[in-house]
Amino acid sequence: MPIWLYEIPPVACAMIMAVFIEGLSLIGLFLTRRFVLPRFHHTEHINDAVSGTVQAIGVFYGITVGLMAIGVWNNFAKDADLVSREAISIGGLYRDVSGYPSPIRDELRATLREYTVFILEEAWPAQRIGKGQTLDHGTRIMDAFQSKLYSFEPQTAGQTALHTQSLNAYNTLIEYRRLRIDAVNSGLPPIMWLVIWLGAMISVGVAYFYKIQDARLHALLIAMMAGFLTLAIFMIVINDKPFYGNTGVSPDPYMLILERLIDVSGS
Repeated sequence: MPIWLYEIPPVACAMIMAVFIEGLSLIGLFLTRRFVLPRFHHTEHINDAVSGTVQAIGVFYGITVGLMAIGVWNNFAKDADLVSREAISIGGLYRDVSGYPSPIRDELRATLREYTVFILEEAWPAQRIGKGQTLDHGTRIMDAFQSKLYSFEPQTAGQTALHTQSLNAYNTLIEYRRLRIDAVNSGLPPIMWLVIWLGAMISVGVAYFYKIQDARLHALLIAMMAGFLTLAIFMIVINDKPFYGNTGVSPDPYMLILERLIDVSGS
């Protein structure tokens, strides 16, 4: 889907989709009634045949879209959980390195704070416009943190245990960071969107062949079908890119770690 759909408010996105889908559906109905239907010989049982076809297509299309919607929502929830895990890993690692002797303790904590601020002020805005994977500042920050952490040489058994725990926490953080970055541009592949749009066109197009004398009633029927399809497709669109736009995954977990742990401990 176009990236600009995620940059506008959800209400505006829904209205644009509604106008687009409803407009195309009604234009198609007008053209079909004007140029196609007069070429067919309608019997009195034609509506029964069309109704059966509409129901059959509607069931299969509904199942297909429903499964896609569930999959999209599961991915959204998984990515939100991933963000929370990365934030928790930052907090856990910050607590671990707080047990190191000075000055390396202060250096490590300052680097973790810099990384958290980077996520909030640079990474997240870039992710919301689909450019989260183009930044390398975060990699440089974590490389600097790794160099400082690996340079520490424990002098006691307690420091050895703490250092081992810190290394494990650091590796966990790096794993969650990589998973988040890989998930930034995740979403339905183009072939799935093709299925969604073609299925919607077929679902509405079959209803054009109802034998309804009143064009306004026929248009109302098509508009209601198109409206329902708009809701289903909008639900998929709004959740398909978990890190895009204002409705994407929130960076609040990082903000909580920064405000309630890092800045409090560092003050």
